[in-house]
Amino acid sequence: VQLQASGGGLVQAGGSLRLSCAASGRTLHSHCMGWFRQAPGKEREFVAGIYWSDGNTLSANSVKGRFIISRDKATNTGYLQMNNLRPEDTAVYYCAARGGSRVYTGVLEYEYWGQGTEVTVSS
Repeated sequence: VQLQASGGGLVQAGGSLRLSCAASGRTLHSHCMGWFRQAPGKEREFVAGIYWSDGNTLSANSVKGRFIISRDKATNTGYLQMNNLRPEDTAVYYCAARGGSRVYTGVLEYEYWGQGTEVTVSS
């Protein structure tokens, strides 16, 4: 599976961005797609994940109520809608995928990674 993340950019606090993650090489079915982020000097952390077949989702507490993860089965693309962005959301965002039966939250649990897209939120 190859993953291509896009949609990052510079936005003011309170603004919105939508990240996309296009998967190729295999149609996702019994897979989990996750979004992670890594701020400068910090470890990569789980943001949100979705189980492809049934759409079940899980989000980190820090983004609940602001970020929405979704997927489009027809285009094999995942999305992360980010609303009410805060300066502390500034990071490089990565999408990742793995086969399985649920949503996974650990960095080491994912097999496939996209290249990352940078999000900067100004105050």
